[in-house]
Amino acid sequence: QVQLVESGGGLVQAGGSLRLSCAASGRTLSGYTMGWFRQAPGKEREFVAAINWSGVSTYYGDSVKGRFTISRDNAKNTVWLQMNSLKPGDTAVYYCAAPGSSATTAQLMPIILPTYLGQGTQVTVSS
Repeated sequence: QVQLVESGGGLVQAGGSLRLSCAASGRTLSGYTMGWFRQAPGKEREFVAAINWSGVSTYYGDSVKGRFTISRDNAKNTVWLQMNSLKPGDTAVYYCAAPGSSATTAQLMPIILPTYLGQGTQVTVSS
């Protein structure tokens, strides 16, 4: 059983930065794509970013391109999401996600139903 634990959320002013972390346990994720999703109140869950197993290939949602960066360290079984130039519209609960199949690419993460999701971390951006 895979457990994903997010941390690093909080309250930040517009234009500020936050770095989210996702620590995985229960199974090595070094051979799997990892991703981030978010969900704001009253809205559907939205794809944010994904990174393939090696870290070479990344994929981002249109609303965060150029502002967010996803990275990973397989030795630490950890994935990060660096969020810069934050906007009030980025306010949401952010979830770390992992697919059940090692064949899932970063480009497929937006359209699959992740097998594993963390409990989420709240990010609030004030104007």
